[in-house]
Amino acid sequence: MATIAPNSGSWLHCGYHLTSAIVAPALLSLPFAMAMLGWVGGVMCLTLGGLVTFYSYNLLSLVLEHHAQLGKRQLRFRDMAHDILGPGWGRYFVNPLQLGICYGAVIACILLGGQSLKFIYLLSEPNGSMELYRFVIIFGSLILLLAQMPSFHSLRHINLVSLCLCLVYCTCTTAGAIYIGESKKAPAKDYAVTTTGVNRLFGVFNAISIIATTYGNGIIPEIQSQGSILQNFMVNGKPLVNKWFLLMTNVFTFVQVIAVVLTYLQPTNVVLERKFADPKMDEFSVRNVVPRLIFRSLSIVIATLLAAMLPFFGDIMALFGAFGCIPLDFVLPMVFYNLTFKPSKKSIVFWGNMSIAVVSTVLSLVGAVASVRQIVLDAKTYRLFANM
Repeated sequence: MATIAPNSGSWLHCGYHLTSAIVAPALLSLPFAMAMLGWVGGVMCLTLGGLVTFYSYNLLSLVLEHHAQLGKRQLRFRDMAHDILGPGWGRYFVNPLQLGICYGAVIACILLGGQSLKFIYLLSEPNGSMELYRFVIIFGSLILLLAQMPSFHSLRHINLVSLCLCLVYCTCTTAGAIYIGESKKAPAKDYAVTTTGVNRLFGVFNAISIIATTYGNGIIPEIQSQGSILQNFMVNGKPLVNKWFLLMTNVFTFVQVIAVVLTYLQPTNVVLERKFADPKMDEFSVRNVVPRLIFRSLSIVIATLLAAMLPFFGDIMALFGAFGCIPLDFVLPMVFYNLTFKPSKKSIVFWGNMSIAVVSTVLSLVGAVASVRQIVLDAKTYRLFANM
Protein backbone atom coordinates (compact mmCIF):
# COMPACT_ATOMS: atom_id res chain seq x y z
CA MET A 1 0.00 0.00 0.00
CA ALA A 2 1.20 3.53 -0.71
CA THR A 3 2.24 5.39 2.40
CA ILE A 4 -0.60 7.88 2.05
CA ALA A 5 -3.29 5.28 1.32
CA PRO A 6 -6.14 4.75 3.78
CA ASN A 7 -6.13 1.30 5.40
CA SER A 8 -9.82 0.71 4.63
CA GLY A 9 -9.79 -2.30 2.31
CA SER A 10 -11.79 -5.43 3.15
CA TRP A 11 -10.87 -9.08 2.59
CA LEU A 12 -13.06 -8.94 -0.52
CA HIS A 13 -10.98 -6.09 -1.97
CA CYS A 14 -7.86 -8.08 -1.15
CA GLY A 15 -9.32 -10.90 -3.25
CA TYR A 16 -9.78 -8.55 -6.22
CA HIS A 17 -6.16 -7.39 -6.00
CA LEU A 18 -4.78 -10.92 -5.65
CA THR A 19 -6.80 -12.08 -8.63
CA SER A 20 -5.47 -9.28 -10.82
CA ALA A 21 -1.91 -10.09 -9.75
CA ILE A 22 -2.15 -13.85 -10.25
CA VAL A 23 -4.97 -14.72 -12.66
CA ALA A 24 -3.72 -12.50 -15.47
CA PRO A 25 -3.27 -12.97 -19.24
CA ALA A 26 -0.22 -15.07 -18.36
CA LEU A 27 -2.77 -17.89 -18.44
CA LEU A 28 -2.63 -17.64 -22.22
CA SER A 29 0.98 -18.84 -22.14
CA LEU A 30 0.02 -22.17 -20.58
CA PRO A 31 -0.77 -23.87 -23.93
CA PHE A 32 2.79 -23.07 -24.99
CA ALA A 33 4.08 -24.81 -21.85
CA MET A 34 1.74 -27.76 -22.36
CA ALA A 35 3.01 -28.18 -25.92
CA MET A 36 6.58 -28.59 -24.63
CA LEU A 37 5.62 -30.98 -21.81
CA GLY A 38 2.91 -33.06 -23.47
CA TRP A 39 -0.45 -33.87 -21.94
CA VAL A 40 0.79 -36.12 -19.15
CA GLY A 41 3.77 -33.99 -18.13
CA GLY A 42 1.78 -30.77 -18.53
CA VAL A 43 -1.12 -31.87 -16.34
CA MET A 44 1.26 -33.23 -13.71
CA CYS A 45 3.25 -29.98 -13.57
CA LEU A 46 0.10 -27.86 -13.45
CA THR A 47 -1.30 -29.94 -10.59
CA LEU A 48 1.97 -30.00 -8.68
CA GLY A 49 2.49 -26.26 -9.17
CA GLY A 50 -1.00 -25.55 -7.86
CA LEU A 51 -0.51 -27.72 -4.78
CA VAL A 52 2.92 -26.30 -3.92
CA THR A 53 1.88 -22.65 -4.33
CA PHE A 54 -1.29 -23.25 -2.30
CA TYR A 55 0.91 -24.73 0.41
CA SER A 56 3.49 -21.94 0.25
CA TYR A 57 0.85 -19.20 0.46
CA ASN A 58 -0.61 -20.90 3.53
CA LEU A 59 2.85 -20.92 5.10
CA LEU A 60 3.17 -17.20 4.37
CA SER A 61 -0.19 -16.58 6.05
CA LEU A 62 0.90 -18.49 9.16
CA VAL A 63 4.17 -16.56 9.34
CA LEU A 64 2.42 -13.20 8.89
CA GLU A 65 -0.17 -14.05 11.54
CA HIS A 66 2.54 -15.18 13.97
CA HIS A 67 4.54 -11.97 13.67
CA ALA A 68 1.38 -9.85 13.88
CA GLN A 69 0.55 -11.50 17.21
CA LEU A 70 4.04 -10.56 18.37
CA GLY A 71 3.32 -6.93 17.51
CA LYS A 72 5.37 -6.88 14.29
CA ARG A 73 2.90 -6.51 11.46
CA GLN A 74 4.70 -7.16 8.17
CA LEU A 75 3.17 -5.39 5.17
CA ARG A 76 5.69 -6.32 2.49
CA PHE A 77 7.87 -9.22 1.39
CA ARG A 78 10.97 -7.23 2.27
CA ASP A 79 9.63 -6.65 5.79
CA MET A 80 9.42 -10.41 6.26
CA ALA A 81 12.96 -10.89 4.95
CA HIS A 82 14.21 -8.04 7.17
CA ASP A 83 12.72 -9.53 10.36
CA ILE A 84 13.37 -13.21 9.63
CA LEU A 85 16.57 -13.33 7.58
CA GLY A 86 18.17 -10.04 8.58
CA PRO A 87 18.26 -6.42 7.33
CA GLY A 88 20.70 -7.15 4.52
CA TRP A 89 18.51 -9.83 2.97
CA GLY A 90 15.50 -7.52 2.90
CA ARG A 91 17.31 -4.48 1.55
CA TYR A 92 19.78 -6.00 -0.89
CA PHE A 93 18.12 -9.23 -2.06
CA VAL A 94 14.34 -9.45 -1.65
CA ASN A 95 13.50 -5.78 -2.22
CA PRO A 96 15.48 -5.35 -5.50
CA LEU A 97 14.26 -8.75 -6.68
CA GLN A 98 10.61 -7.90 -6.08
CA LEU A 99 10.87 -4.40 -7.51
CA GLY A 100 12.66 -5.70 -10.61
CA ILE A 101 10.08 -8.41 -11.20
CA CYS A 102 7.12 -6.07 -10.67
CA TYR A 103 8.50 -3.30 -12.88
CA GLY A 104 9.46 -5.89 -15.49
CA ALA A 105 5.85 -7.06 -15.39
CA VAL A 106 4.69 -3.49 -16.01
CA ILE A 107 6.91 -3.29 -19.13
CA ALA A 108 5.80 -6.73 -20.32
CA CYS A 109 2.10 -5.93 -19.83
CA ILE A 110 2.39 -2.61 -21.67
CA LEU A 111 3.97 -4.54 -24.55
CA LEU A 112 1.18 -7.13 -24.36
CA GLY A 113 -1.44 -4.37 -24.37
CA GLY A 114 0.17 -2.88 -27.48
CA GLN A 115 0.19 -6.29 -29.17
CA SER A 116 -3.47 -6.79 -28.32
CA LEU A 117 -4.31 -3.38 -29.83
CA LYS A 118 -2.34 -4.23 -32.97
CA PHE A 119 -4.17 -7.56 -33.30
CA ILE A 120 -7.52 -5.77 -33.05
CA TYR A 121 -6.33 -3.25 -35.67
CA LEU A 122 -5.24 -6.00 -38.09
CA LEU A 123 -8.59 -7.75 -37.75
CA SER A 124 -10.30 -4.65 -39.14
CA GLU A 125 -7.45 -3.56 -41.45
CA PRO A 126 -5.61 -6.72 -42.63
CA ASN A 127 -3.25 -4.65 -44.80
CA GLY A 128 -2.73 -1.90 -42.23
CA SER A 129 0.72 -0.36 -42.02
CA MET A 130 0.81 0.87 -38.39
CA GLU A 131 3.73 -0.65 -36.52
CA LEU A 132 3.76 -2.19 -33.06
CA TYR A 133 5.55 0.64 -31.27
CA ARG A 134 2.68 3.04 -32.07
CA PHE A 135 0.18 0.75 -30.37
CA VAL A 136 2.51 0.39 -27.38
CA ILE A 137 2.62 4.19 -27.08
CA ILE A 138 -1.20 4.40 -27.29
CA PHE A 139 -1.57 1.80 -24.54
CA GLY A 140 1.13 3.47 -22.43
CA SER A 141 -0.70 6.81 -22.74
CA LEU A 142 -3.87 5.21 -21.37
CA ILE A 143 -1.94 3.72 -18.45
CA LEU A 144 -0.35 7.14 -17.83
CA LEU A 145 -3.79 8.55 -17.04
CA LEU A 146 -5.03 5.63 -14.94
CA ALA A 147 -1.77 5.38 -12.97
CA GLN A 148 -2.63 8.64 -11.18
CA MET A 149 -5.12 6.85 -8.94
CA PRO A 150 -3.75 7.64 -5.51
CA SER A 151 -3.64 4.25 -3.80
CA PHE A 152 -3.99 0.50 -4.12
CA HIS A 153 -7.43 0.81 -2.55
CA SER A 154 -8.48 3.06 -5.45
CA LEU A 155 -8.07 0.09 -7.81
CA ARG A 156 -10.64 -2.13 -6.10
CA HIS A 157 -13.41 -1.53 -8.67
CA ILE A 158 -11.03 -1.87 -11.64
CA ASN A 159 -9.72 -5.13 -10.21
CA LEU A 160 -13.27 -6.41 -9.73
CA VAL A 161 -13.84 -5.81 -13.44
CA SER A 162 -10.51 -7.54 -14.04
CA LEU A 163 -11.74 -10.60 -12.16
CA CYS A 164 -14.89 -10.78 -14.28
CA LEU A 165 -12.97 -10.29 -17.54
CA CYS A 166 -10.52 -13.02 -16.59
CA LEU A 167 -13.39 -15.49 -16.29
CA VAL A 168 -14.86 -14.25 -19.58
CA TYR A 169 -11.74 -14.47 -21.73
CA CYS A 170 -10.85 -17.88 -20.28
CA THR A 171 -14.35 -19.02 -21.25
CA CYS A 172 -13.89 -17.52 -24.71
CA THR A 173 -10.56 -19.22 -25.34
CA THR A 174 -11.92 -22.55 -24.10
CA ALA A 175 -15.02 -22.26 -26.29
CA GLY A 176 -12.88 -21.20 -29.26
CA ALA A 177 -10.56 -24.18 -28.83
CA ILE A 178 -13.49 -26.60 -28.67
CA TYR A 179 -15.10 -25.00 -31.73
CA ILE A 180 -11.89 -25.18 -33.77
CA GLY A 181 -11.27 -28.76 -32.63
CA GLU A 182 -14.64 -29.80 -34.05
CA SER A 183 -14.36 -27.64 -37.17
CA LYS A 184 -13.55 -29.05 -40.60
CA LYS A 185 -11.25 -26.08 -41.22
CA ALA A 186 -9.00 -27.00 -38.31
CA PRO A 187 -5.47 -28.25 -39.04
CA ALA A 188 -4.61 -31.84 -38.24
CA LYS A 189 -4.33 -32.54 -34.51
CA ASP A 190 -0.91 -33.59 -33.26
CA TYR A 191 -0.32 -33.64 -29.51
CA ALA A 192 3.15 -35.18 -29.70
CA VAL A 193 6.16 -33.28 -28.37
CA THR A 194 8.06 -32.62 -31.60
CA THR A 195 11.44 -31.50 -30.21
CA THR A 196 14.19 -34.00 -29.36
CA GLY A 197 17.50 -34.13 -27.54
CA VAL A 198 18.86 -30.94 -25.98
CA ASN A 199 16.07 -28.80 -27.42
CA ARG A 200 13.47 -30.97 -25.73
CA LEU A 201 15.32 -30.89 -22.40
CA PHE A 202 15.59 -27.10 -22.38
CA GLY A 203 12.00 -26.87 -23.59
CA VAL A 204 10.87 -28.85 -20.54
CA PHE A 205 12.71 -26.51 -18.16
CA ASN A 206 11.32 -23.48 -19.98
CA ALA A 207 7.82 -24.92 -19.63
CA ILE A 208 8.29 -25.57 -15.91
CA SER A 209 9.46 -21.95 -15.45
CA ILE A 210 6.37 -20.72 -17.33
CA ILE A 211 4.03 -22.74 -15.12
CA ALA A 212 5.85 -21.64 -11.97
CA THR A 213 5.69 -17.95 -12.86
CA THR A 214 2.07 -18.25 -13.97
CA TYR A 215 1.08 -19.68 -10.60
CA GLY A 216 3.31 -17.26 -8.75
CA ASN A 217 2.03 -14.00 -10.24
CA GLY A 218 0.86 -12.23 -13.40
CA ILE A 219 4.26 -11.94 -14.99
CA ILE A 220 4.21 -12.76 -18.69
CA PRO A 221 7.40 -14.49 -19.77
CA GLU A 222 6.43 -16.07 -23.04
CA ILE A 223 3.36 -14.46 -24.59
CA GLN A 224 5.32 -11.58 -26.12
CA SER A 225 7.95 -13.83 -27.66
CA GLN A 226 5.27 -16.00 -29.25
CA GLY A 227 3.72 -13.24 -31.37
CA SER A 228 0.06 -12.20 -31.44
CA ILE A 229 -2.33 -13.24 -28.74
CA LEU A 230 -4.51 -16.24 -29.63
CA GLN A 231 -2.41 -16.91 -32.73
CA ASN A 232 -3.39 -20.59 -32.57
CA PHE A 233 -6.88 -19.48 -33.60
CA MET A 234 -5.45 -18.50 -36.99
CA VAL A 235 -3.71 -20.39 -39.80
CA ASN A 236 -1.71 -18.49 -42.43
CA GLY A 237 -3.28 -15.26 -41.21
CA LYS A 238 -6.83 -16.58 -41.68
CA PRO A 239 -9.02 -16.88 -38.55
CA LEU A 240 -10.51 -20.30 -37.76
CA VAL A 241 -13.31 -18.63 -35.78
CA ASN A 242 -15.45 -15.61 -36.57
CA LYS A 243 -13.65 -12.26 -36.47
CA TRP A 244 -16.11 -10.88 -33.93
CA PHE A 245 -15.11 -13.69 -31.55
CA LEU A 246 -11.40 -12.88 -31.85
CA LEU A 247 -12.15 -9.18 -31.51
CA MET A 248 -14.25 -9.69 -28.38
CA THR A 249 -11.66 -11.95 -26.72
CA ASN A 250 -8.82 -9.54 -27.44
CA VAL A 251 -10.81 -6.59 -26.10
CA PHE A 252 -11.41 -8.50 -22.86
CA THR A 253 -7.71 -9.33 -22.64
CA PHE A 254 -6.75 -5.74 -23.42
CA VAL A 255 -8.92 -4.33 -20.63
CA GLN A 256 -7.73 -6.93 -18.15
CA VAL A 257 -4.09 -6.14 -18.90
CA ILE A 258 -4.78 -2.55 -17.81
CA ALA A 259 -5.70 -3.76 -14.33
CA VAL A 260 -2.60 -5.98 -14.19
CA VAL A 261 -0.30 -3.05 -15.09
CA LEU A 262 -1.83 -0.84 -12.40
CA THR A 263 -1.50 -3.60 -9.82
CA TYR A 264 2.16 -4.31 -10.53
CA LEU A 265 2.98 -0.62 -10.57
CA GLN A 266 2.17 -0.32 -6.86
CA PRO A 267 5.54 -1.43 -5.39
CA THR A 268 7.34 1.21 -7.46
CA ASN A 269 4.79 3.80 -6.36
CA VAL A 270 5.38 2.89 -2.71
CA VAL A 271 9.15 3.32 -3.01
CA LEU A 272 8.85 6.71 -4.71
CA GLU A 273 6.05 8.09 -2.56
CA ARG A 274 7.70 7.07 0.69
CA LYS A 275 10.53 9.42 -0.23
CA PHE A 276 8.60 12.30 -1.77
CA ALA A 277 5.04 12.22 -0.37
CA ASP A 278 3.76 13.29 3.05
CA PRO A 279 1.59 10.58 4.68
CA LYS A 280 0.26 13.09 7.22
CA MET A 281 -1.48 15.13 4.52
CA ASP A 282 -4.53 14.25 2.43
CA GLU A 283 -3.82 12.09 -0.62
CA PHE A 284 -5.42 14.74 -2.86
CA SER A 285 -3.48 17.67 -1.39
CA VAL A 286 -1.12 19.58 -3.68
CA ARG A 287 1.81 18.36 -1.56
CA ASN A 288 1.01 14.75 -2.53
CA VAL A 289 -0.57 15.17 -5.96
CA VAL A 290 2.42 16.95 -7.54
CA PRO A 291 5.11 14.34 -6.70
CA ARG A 292 2.66 11.54 -7.53
CA LEU A 293 1.97 13.07 -10.93
CA ILE A 294 5.66 13.60 -11.70
CA PHE A 295 7.12 10.29 -10.57
CA ARG A 296 4.30 7.99 -11.70
CA SER A 297 4.30 9.67 -15.11
CA LEU A 298 8.07 9.28 -15.35
CA SER A 299 7.79 5.61 -14.37
CA ILE A 300 5.17 4.91 -17.06
CA VAL A 301 7.04 6.86 -19.74
CA ILE A 302 10.21 4.82 -19.11
CA ALA A 303 8.28 1.53 -19.11
CA THR A 304 6.48 2.45 -22.35
CA LEU A 305 9.75 3.46 -24.02
CA LEU A 306 11.37 0.16 -23.06
CA ALA A 307 8.34 -1.82 -24.24
CA ALA A 308 8.36 -0.03 -27.61
CA MET A 309 12.13 -0.38 -28.02
CA LEU A 310 12.36 -4.01 -26.90
CA PRO A 311 9.45 -6.03 -28.32
CA PHE A 312 11.56 -9.13 -27.58
CA PHE A 313 11.33 -8.26 -23.86
CA GLY A 314 9.54 -11.57 -23.26
CA ASP A 315 12.83 -13.45 -23.58
CA ILE A 316 14.48 -11.14 -21.05
CA MET A 317 11.46 -11.38 -18.74
CA ALA A 318 11.72 -15.18 -18.81
CA LEU A 319 15.20 -14.83 -17.33
CA PHE A 320 13.96 -12.42 -14.66
CA GLY A 321 11.10 -14.80 -13.92
CA ALA A 322 13.42 -17.75 -13.39
CA PHE A 323 15.61 -15.72 -11.02
CA GLY A 324 12.77 -13.88 -9.29
CA CYS A 325 9.40 -15.61 -9.33
CA ILE A 326 10.54 -19.08 -8.30
CA PRO A 327 12.62 -17.86 -5.31
CA LEU A 328 9.86 -15.54 -4.08
CA ASP A 329 7.02 -18.06 -4.42
CA PHE A 330 8.61 -21.49 -4.03
CA VAL A 331 11.72 -20.97 -1.87
CA LEU A 332 11.38 -18.07 0.57
CA PRO A 333 7.99 -19.10 2.09
CA MET A 334 9.47 -22.47 3.09
CA VAL A 335 12.57 -20.80 4.55
CA PHE A 336 10.49 -18.19 6.40
CA TYR A 337 8.34 -20.89 8.00
CA ASN A 338 11.25 -23.05 9.11
CA LEU A 339 13.12 -20.11 10.62
CA THR A 340 10.01 -18.68 12.31
CA PHE A 341 8.49 -21.83 13.84
CA LYS A 342 11.68 -23.92 13.98
CA PRO A 343 10.07 -27.35 13.44
CA SER A 344 12.10 -30.36 14.53
CA LYS A 345 14.80 -31.35 12.05
CA LYS A 346 13.40 -34.86 12.28
CA SER A 347 9.89 -33.78 11.27
CA ILE A 348 8.26 -34.25 7.89
CA VAL A 349 7.37 -30.55 7.78
CA PHE A 350 11.00 -29.44 8.08
CA TRP A 351 12.34 -31.81 5.43
CA GLY A 352 9.31 -31.29 3.19
CA ASN A 353 9.91 -27.53 3.21
CA MET A 354 13.64 -27.97 2.65
CA SER A 355 13.03 -30.38 -0.23
CA ILE A 356 10.66 -27.96 -1.96
CA ALA A 357 13.14 -25.10 -1.45
CA VAL A 358 16.12 -27.07 -2.80
CA VAL A 359 14.28 -28.50 -5.81
CA SER A 360 12.84 -25.07 -6.63
CA THR A 361 16.30 -23.50 -6.39
CA VAL A 362 17.67 -26.04 -8.85
CA LEU A 363 14.75 -25.43 -11.21
CA SER A 364 15.35 -21.69 -10.91
CA LEU A 365 18.99 -22.04 -11.91
CA VAL A 366 18.28 -24.44 -14.77
CA GLY A 367 15.38 -22.26 -15.93
CA ALA A 368 17.72 -19.26 -15.97
CA VAL A 369 20.20 -21.20 -18.12
CA ALA A 370 17.38 -22.20 -20.49
CA SER A 371 16.25 -18.58 -20.71
CA VAL A 372 19.77 -17.37 -21.52
CA ARG A 373 19.98 -20.04 -24.22
CA GLN A 374 16.69 -18.83 -25.71
CA ILE A 375 17.97 -15.25 -25.72
CA VAL A 376 21.08 -16.38 -27.61
CA LEU A 377 18.99 -18.32 -30.15
CA ASP A 378 16.64 -15.38 -30.72
CA ALA A 379 19.37 -12.72 -30.75
CA LYS A 380 19.54 -12.69 -34.55
CA THR A 381 15.95 -11.39 -34.69
CA TYR A 382 16.50 -8.58 -32.16
CA ARG A 383 16.09 -5.04 -33.46
CA LEU A 384 15.08 -1.88 -31.63
CA PHE A 385 11.46 -0.85 -32.30
CA ALA A 386 10.95 -4.09 -34.28
CA ASN A 387 7.46 -4.60 -35.70
CA MET A 388 6.82 -8.06 -34.24
